[in-house]
Amino acid sequence: MDSPVAAAVHFGVWGSQPLGSSTHASASASTSTSTSTRALAAAAVAQADCFLRKESFPSQWIAATIINLCIFSSWATSHKEVNWYYSDNKGKMGLIGIIMTLTFLLSFAASDRQGDALYDMKLKLNATGTQLTDWNQNQVNPCTWNSVICDSNNNVVQVTLASMGFTGVLSPRIGDLEHLNVLSLPGNKITGTIPEQLGNLSSLTSLDLEENLLVGEIPASLGHLSKLQLLILSQNRLSGTVPDTLATISSLTDIRLAYNNLSGPIPAQLFQVARYNFSGNNLTCGANFAHPCASSSPYQGEDDRRIAFGQLKRFAWRELQLATDNFSEKNVLGQGGFGKVYKGALPDGTKIAVKRLTDYESPGGEAAFLREVELISVAVHRNLLRLIGFCTTQTERLLVYPFMQNLSVAYRLREFKPGEPILDWNARKRVAIGTARGLEYLHEHCNPKIIHRDVKAANVLLDEGFEPVVGDFGLAKLVDVQKTSVTTQVRGTMGHIAPEYLSTGKSSERTDVFGYGIMLLEVVTGQRAIDFSRLEEEDDVLLLDHVKKLQREGNLDAIVDRNLNNSFDRQEVEMMMQIALLCTQGSPEDRPSMSEVVRMLEGEGLAERWEEWQQVEVTRREDYERMQQRFDWGEDSIYNQDAIELSAGR
Repeated sequence: MDSPVAAAVHFGVWGSQPLGSSTHASASASTSTSTSTRALAAAAVAQADCFLRKESFPSQWIAATIINLCIFSSWATSHKEVNWYYSDNKGKMGLIGIIMTLTFLLSFAASDRQGDALYDMKLKLNATGTQLTDWNQNQVNPCTWNSVICDSNNNVVQVTLASMGFTGVLSPRIGDLEHLNVLSLPGNKITGTIPEQLGNLSSLTSLDLEENLLVGEIPASLGHLSKLQLLILSQNRLSGTVPDTLATISSLTDIRLAYNNLSGPIPAQLFQVARYNFSGNNLTCGANFAHPCASSSPYQGEDDRRIAFGQLKRFAWRELQLATDNFSEKNVLGQGGFGKVYKGALPDGTKIAVKRLTDYESPGGEAAFLREVELISVAVHRNLLRLIGFCTTQTERLLVYPFMQNLSVAYRLREFKPGEPILDWNARKRVAIGTARGLEYLHEHCNPKIIHRDVKAANVLLDEGFEPVVGDFGLAKLVDVQKTSVTTQVRGTMGHIAPEYLSTGKSSERTDVFGYGIMLLEVVTGQRAIDFSRLEEEDDVLLLDHVKKLQREGNLDAIVDRNLNNSFDRQEVEMMMQIALLCTQGSPEDRPSMSEVVRMLEGEGLAERWEEWQQVEVTRREDYERMQQRFDWGEDSIYNQDAIELSAGR
């Protein structure tokens, strides 16, 4: 046999004899075989040949079945003695049935091809034994796999694998997912280059590879993605130039290439995109501009401003005055260390939150403020509150954010009104992991990294879907990459401030980790970090001390927020409590990083850290008790004698 198809034809499955035997051969040679049936068979056999060349069993089985169905249909329609199957009336239905069968089988073959591509993607990403466990090569249809969404025709249209910790590379086989609309793999540690084959995804509308370790050039083939609307490649190590082909994508509405190693001119057409960010590269603003786009002084020229603030609107003072009803007290949403926040509405109905800064000191004046705003604006993450605009006058500094209609986590824990929904346990889990990922981004993916310095439930906001976004990092001190900490004015909220920050004024990423741990305790207990009302029950004022005491007693039910009405997972509560206590250790060096916290919340590495913590805690408690015993006065001590005895004559 010359090909797999010939072999399949020879060894048919529709009779006791091979299809190449004399009976079938003469039947297939009959002159009464219809032209339409021959065409159907030829097309199906050609398609089947593609699947036969694959090495997976489902593909070969489906292909052989397709071929034999076609050949059997040709043989059956050429034999009048089988009129019990193909009469004048029933013959048409028989052909339709075969066509439907072929279509059904071809859909399985397509699913198999998609499954092979996704399985290869899993292997190339170095997925661990606990990740993507249902991505099974032996399962023909991948539409039931986690993180995979299909349409009604079993075509894979969306793959979302954000912040999974993958360390491998991108598989070129991704290009076989011809119906894919969304490919999202941000927040991993994927290495290697972006495969040219991604340019084959003609249906792709969104490509997000942000926060990885990708190298090499941006493939020019991405310009073939004629339906692409969102392209995010920020926070990688990509080099080379921005391909001119990207400028030909007329559907593009959002392109972010910030903080790579890109150089050269940016195609002028990309400045027409509604939202763009090219900061953190050595790029120039097209052929007509020789200067770098992201200069140290954003307002030296109009073109610098367009690059640095492509995502932001510079509001006029009058606009914000009207939006907030002249900063009316009835529109105050809250007040923090940097000033009041007002609810407002723009003329088009868009709701906003305006932070009116007070006591803002910047030695560099407006230029320094604008540089800081630029750095804040490129901190774009799904769990960070997005800055959408700003306003400066001689006496005012204002920042504009989208309004979060579900307000803050603190409000939903303690201040909600009767009839309003509380945060259920699943929502609290989302708050824990989302906040951790947002802080991880500030610490490890911003350049320079950003220290929040006031992490608490009141500064974690909730969008319309109750997804958490970390807010109020807008004017946090920015730490240079060469430094590990910064000494400045202590900002924060009592009960949330790390002990080393309070005593020395030195903050670091581990300062935020401490605040996160306290916030986690708030989420589980629903209580404030400091509550003097606990004194009435002879409990500790500090939430951390209160929880440690209950944890030692094994009194889990007394720890969990009563508003949950016992609707929570005990193992998950224990996990979150353990992570909170690890984050709030006295020594900053002993606390985990936020990336470690994210991994522990995802189920990796907690057991080992917790065992170490328990050993240290036991030793600490023993040392404390020995010290207490040194000052434990005995019955015969003069300090235990009555005053009359002490004053008696000797």
